[in-house]
Amino acid sequence: MSKIPVYFMPGLAASSSIFERIKLDEAVFEMCLLEWEIPQSKESLSDYALRITKNIKHENPVLIGVSFGGILVQEMAKHIQVRKIIIISSVRSNTEFPRRMKIGKTTKAYKLIPMKLILNIENLAKYSFGEKINKRIKLYEKFLAMRDLHYLQWAVENVILWDRDQRDEKVIHIHGDKDDVFPIKYIKSCIIVKGGTHVMILNKYKWLNENLPSIILED
Repeated sequence: MSKIPVYFMPGLAASSSIFERIKLDEAVFEMCLLEWEIPQSKESLSDYALRITKNIKHENPVLIGVSFGGILVQEMAKHIQVRKIIIISSVRSNTEFPRRMKIGKTTKAYKLIPMKLILNIENLAKYSFGEKINKRIKLYEKFLAMRDLHYLQWAVENVILWDRDQRDEKVIHIHGDKDDVFPIKYIKSCIIVKGGTHVMILNKYKWLNENLPSIILED
């Protein structure tokens, strides 16, 4: 029996190391990790998605995306045949965006976000106090791979301006009830993970390891 190829796409600016605790049975699944690439000048999300599909070496794969990676895998599926799409801590259409993101689109407020601040985690550390915050910053340093200004501006704009306004019911959506980026009250029909936050790929990995195999194999 040939293995089922499962491709994982991390969240905005994150590296594929966010999946280091995700373990699938190697006899059944082949785990493949995707990474963000620098977008070309004025590249559309659809063209970018097509470019990332060039890194997929198997036919009919399962695509799993986290946060903005969840949006991206849905766009990738327009260009290739896929067995299944699973999104984690993400949305299936722009109707599930929280109000602040919808306002950001109308007012173009997203253009005012100081990206340089986001990039400079070390500076942030200097101004943060307490063990917990510094631990969190160390975590971000490890997992934030893409610190390119052009990428960040492109990514934030392409999340806010995502034009899909109809949910694809075939997309399987796993979401935490404590997600502060995409609050559960705006999400329509999903598999709910109790206590799951926006970064539950890191701290609810046991739930994912237990449940992902049957979710992938389900017809």
